[in-house]
Amino acid sequence: MQTRNRLVQQTKEWQRSCAIRAGIEAAISQNFRSHGLRLSRSLALARTHVQQVLTAMACYVARVADWIDTVPQTRCRAPYLRALCSATP
Repeated sequence: MQTRNRLVQQTKEWQRSCAIRAGIEAAISQNFRSHGLRLSRSLALARTHVQQVLTAMACYVARVADWIDTVPQTRCRAPYLRALCSATP
């Protein structure tokens, strides 16, 4: 059973579905940890839904802001001399 499961985990289809699930779980975890989604401010179902939608929007805005703010990674490393020259004032 374990050997069969490990063989299934090597397939591209399983890895693709696992990557999708990991992305969803990361978003949910970020909502719980950073944006206080664990507790609702109201007991009313409609208000709770509004809070969840607004929290999800805040999470996505924070993710987009982080994405815009990141420095793009270069594909090749800078030559040693150029890195040394840019490090000196």
